[in-house]
This record gives sequence, C-alpha cells and structure tokens, in this order.
Amino acid sequence: MKKKKIAKVFTKKKNQQIIPSKFTQAESEVMLALTRGKDTVELHFDYEGETIWATQNTIAELFATSKQNISKHIAKIYQEKELLPDRTVNQKLTVQNEGSRQVKREVDFYNLDVIIAVGYRINSKIATCFRQWATARLNEFIIKGFTMDDNRLKKHGSRYFDELIARIRDIRSSERNLYQKVTDIYATAIDYEYNLDISKTFFATVQNKMHFAVTGKTAAEIIYERANSALPYMGLLSFKGKYLIQADIAIAKNYLNEEELQSLNLLVDAYLSFAEIQATRRVAMRMADWVKKLDEYLHFASYEVLNNTGKISHDQALKKANKEYAKYSGKLMKDFESDFDREVKKLLEIKKKK
Repeated sequence: MKKKKIAKVFTKKKNQQIIPSKFTQAESEVMLALTRGKDTVELHFDYEGETIWATQNTIAELFATSKQNISKHIAKIYQEKELLPDRTVNQKLTVQNEGSRQVKREVDFYNLDVIIAVGYRINSKIATCFRQWATARLNEFIIKGFTMDDNRLKKHGSRYFDELIARIRDIRSSERNLYQKVTDIYATAIDYEYNLDISKTFFATVQNKMHFAVTGKTAAEIIYERANSALPYMGLLSFKGKYLIQADIAIAKNYLNEEELQSLNLLVDAYLSFAEIQATRRVAMRMADWVKKLDEYLHFASYEVLNNTGKISHDQALKKANKEYAKYSGKLMKDFESDFDREVKKLLEIKKKK
C-alpha cells in the first residue's frame, strides 16, 4: 500500500510539520499561494477531505493581521452559528522549536470554510484582495458550474481541455472574421473577465497589431491613406455584396491587397494553431498569457510589433473616407446608366432611323 504523505503548511517565517490525529491526509499539492511583499503563504489541499487546514497564526499571516483579531472573528463565527466547530476545526499534534527544545503541542487547525468566513470579516488590504478572489471564484462557479485551479486542472481536467480543443476548432472553422477569431481565443482564458482593463486593451488593440504587422500601418492609417474616390471602388480591393456601400469603407481589411490578406490569414491561423497546441498539451492559459504570446509570436515571425496608437485617429480616418465616398458616389451616379436609360436610348435611336 502506498504510503501517504503528510501535508504541510509553510510560511516564510515558520515551518511546522503536521502530525495528523483524527485523520490522515492524502498526497497534497499547493491549492492557493498569496504573496504579500516578500512573504508568501502557501496552503496545501487535503484531497480526501476536499479542504485545507491552517492555524490561527497562519490565517493571521495570510490576512496581514494579528492572531488576536483572528481569534476574535472565529469566536464570533461560532457564536453566531455561521459554522459549527465540530465540522470545521481539528486538533493536531505539531512539533515546534521552542528555544533549543523540540516540543509537541496540540494546535487547533481550521478548514477552508473558516478561512473564507474570516476573510470576509477582516479589514485589511490583503483581505480585500482575498474577498475579490473568492467572489470571482464564486461567480465562476455559478456561471460555469466549476472553478479551476491550474495545477489540479493539468492532472484532472481532461474534460475541460477536450472541450477547449473542440471549441478552438469550432473557432477556426467559423465564418467569423479574423480579428474576432483571435478575440474568441483570448476569451477561452481560464481567468477571462470581459470588463477588466487587460481585456478592454486587448480588444481595442488586437486589430491594429495585426494590420501593423502585415502593412506597417494601423487600421486608421490604412483607411486614411488608401481611401481614394478617383480609384475603382474607391481603392477597396474586397467587400461583401455586388455594390460598394458606405459601411464597407470603414473596414481596413477591405483595402488590403492579396499578398497582405494572405499574410494576415497565415498570421491568425498560426495563432489559432498555437492555441490548439496549448490545449492539446493541457496548458491552462490566462488572459496575460494570450496577450504576451501574441506579441512573442509577432517578434518570432519577424513582424514589427505596434507599441503606440498610430498617427491617425479612428475619427480622422472615417472623416476622410466619408468625404471620399461622397465624391465617389456623386461620380458614380453621374456615370450610371440604368436598364431603363438604355431602353429609352435604344428607342430614340430607332426613331431617328425612321
């Protein structure tokens, strides 16, 4: 029978080995690590009990407060019957260094329910961060039906990655445009939140990064420089439908030539391939990872990476394009000959011959 390892709770200042009394713990791995300055508190997960255990000292260090404050909150939690002691606390024999002696003492260890309950009562910056973290995990659980821990996910989350691979392949085969496919991949991040600044920045810049990579210009600069009423179709080289409409002139991709479009397609396809490789390798990707990997790939493929907003604003580009479109439309209507016009012209010619 495989010997089970004893779980440990480590801090930078303490190193206590837990000797289980009421239960034995399975082999553990880090579930959560919070960093505060130079101090790191790591809490290890009990897989058999599906919880973690920590002393009042460790909880105090976790939330940057005193042991007395933790003790007061725990007493209040039990007094209000928010939690029951017999279900959330265990006494364990620990070996501690006291001076030159090693002393065995029974110490109360509290489970994850108590740690969370205390975290919602403590008034400190790190407790606020904890509440934000816990709330995000609860929201994720409500929305997705599960919450993810990267290390456990790599070992036990095969279904998640199988579903992710299928989702990535659906994105690749979809009719959505190139930029939407890239943002769809970004949205598969395990910590994805639409309203965060990192997401807003990514969505706002990804199109420009792609355009700049293949043309050396932002989307606004492409529209501003290439919209020309004197050219066929106002300089547009591709658009939907049979006739050019005003909405078409605001899409930078419509001005790209065949070589540029091919480069853009290859660039996006490589990014999607990388996403599928990561999922196949069971690598959990975060939002920051996708942002970083896009820039890294552009560097690797010898593309220039956009590091500014460009010389032309979106509004300037649209103003120029709309002005050119007005000229183009006026000229088009002047030169336009309808079927009716042609029939009338034929009748007049027949009449002249008579």
